[in-house]
Amino acid sequence: MPLPTLGDVHVNRPLTSISIAMIQSETNFVAPDVFPIVPVQKRTDSYWSYDSAYWNSDEADERAPGTESRGNGYAVDASNTYACRVYAFHKDVDDQTRANADDPLNLDSEATRYTTLKCLIKREGLFAAAYMAQSIWTRDYAGVSATPGANQVLQWNDENSTPIQDVWAAKASILELTGFEPNVLCMGYHVYSALVNHPDFVDRVKYGQTSGVAMIDTSEIAQLFKVSKVVIMRAIKNSAKEGATASTAFIGGGKSALLAYAPPSPGLMTPSGGYIFSWTGYLGAGAFGNRMKRFRKEDIESDRIECQMAFDMKKIAADLGAFWRTLVA
Repeated sequence: MPLPTLGDVHVNRPLTSISIAMIQSETNFVAPDVFPIVPVQKRTDSYWSYDSAYWNSDEADERAPGTESRGNGYAVDASNTYACRVYAFHKDVDDQTRANADDPLNLDSEATRYTTLKCLIKREGLFAAAYMAQSIWTRDYAGVSATPGANQVLQWNDENSTPIQDVWAAKASILELTGFEPNVLCMGYHVYSALVNHPDFVDRVKYGQTSGVAMIDTSEIAQLFKVSKVVIMRAIKNSAKEGATASTAFIGGGKSALLAYAPPSPGLMTPSGGYIFSWTGYLGAGAFGNRMKRFRKEDIESDRIECQMAFDMKKIAADLGAFWRTLVA
């Protein structure tokens, strides 16, 4: 064997220009994109709600000379409350590891990304539980593989299904009941995949393409459903125990959809399907009650990087939402 060998003249060390980490993008998470965020100064408090039946009834009447006008009042419910819970996760960077780290590693930056991602996964799961589930909204539909009955639709991956008509029927139902037309559609990735490949969408879009190829994305879906925003849930979660084989899936399952009304911003006497109360009064927290802290833990000779969020996701008006489950086989 010729000497010296390759191993004698070169010792492998980490490249300073690259490192590989399959870290999902923060844009995958949609919790802040569906319902308005309400900044609050107190961790718990109450808010008022108005019964729409009082406001939408026809009570004005003809007034005879010398008589009083007809009048009435309206009910206000002050029993509604929110309670922001604090969620947190930390990563310790010990002095020995820091002193021994090679050039490509930025331990503080990595710990910040690591703890932030953990909190985003928690927040997305709570969003799915609060809004993307059965028996939350007044209109609750199930996708079925054949012969849909009451409160059922043919699953949208079936080319004979009618997703455009299904959504427009739900929109009309919500508008007729509340006076507000739904303007936000949130769906799982499997539902999104079914829609962009559905013949009804392809046929309606392809003739507007100069290249002759139908390119369907959220903007085209929004136009066909006439909503201001279409949001796709792309975030994933590993449900396996530490050290076990990873078991990842879309948060929320990927096979459901929510149609709702959400105002551009929260305000007095402003209805919404949901509001997210964010405890921004918690010692300088950000828009989502979020704080990123770095502090010394001398007892374990480490710097602690900690991410924290404080919020409460509340369904405000069940009549302002329609939910579909099992939309894809």
